[in-house]
Amino acid sequence: MTNFAAIDFETANCERSSVCSVGVVVVRDGKIVDTFYSLIQPEPNYYNYWCTEVHGLTRRDTEEAPVFPEVWAQIAPMIEGLPLVAHNSPFDEGCLRAVFDVYQMDYPEYEFYDTCRASRRAFPDLENHQLHTVSAACGYCLEHHHHALADAEACARIAMEIL
Repeated sequence: MTNFAAIDFETANCERSSVCSVGVVVVRDGKIVDTFYSLIQPEPNYYNYWCTEVHGLTRRDTEEAPVFPEVWAQIAPMIEGLPLVAHNSPFDEGCLRAVFDVYQMDYPEYEFYDTCRASRRAFPDLENHQLHTVSAACGYCLEHHHHALADAEACARIAMEIL
């Protein structure tokens, strides 16, 4: 796979629609050609303790952030015609579908590929198939795990290696 967009969402709470940040890495001809990161005002707009513990974001970080439709208006042209890749794609695709639904936006039926599932076939003997473990197996050092752009870049590096 040489043309795709890797995507990662972080959520504010247990609702899939509560995306509070997004990272996108666009790969064309096997090279990273563009990146995008934004905070997003989550919907519903509250943070639970566990999510904040994972990614460090709080309501204070996103109270001035744009809402999802404004952010997606910037992303959509970047990824047009590209398949999407995520590590544990059911989560990220679920977030995308949920937030499209909340804002009553027409979902374009993006094609998703999952680097977590692919890593189980490519590296069956790894101790686990978490993003940082698979990144390391592909020779990429993930330094800011659970920052949406860092995770999207790690996913892109994995996809370039094993998809």
